[in-house]
Amino acid sequence: MNEKTNDPQQQATKEPEEAKFDELNTEGAGEQTARDINFLLDVPLEVTVELGRTKMLIQELIQLAQGSVIELDKLAGEPMEILVNNKLIAKGEVVVVNEKFGVRLTDTISPVERIRQLK
Repeated sequence: MNEKTNDPQQQATKEPEEAKFDELNTEGAGEQTARDINFLLDVPLEVTVELGRTKMLIQELIQLAQGSVIELDKLAGEPMEILVNNKLIAKGEVVVVNEKFGVRLTDTISPVERIRQLK
């Protein structure tokens, strides 16, 4: 008679079964990883260059007119912040290229710090 038992001592005496795993194919793994990451290269991101910030009352905002000056929290000449999807990735300075404004990166946030910001 083959009876199943709930006795932990009898269950513990059974021989453990060996785990079976498929062979890991590492041939061409670098190519596969590059191929898997390539789809991310076409993902659009919002890049923002921030000159400074301020807070205003609605009353002050309504009174703004052409020629009004808004005082920002940064000093003149201080580096601007470059944000990608609202996360700081670098700091830079204003440049003019072909009559258009641009930003020259002067300091970048390390990749490790960028990953920490994602949390």
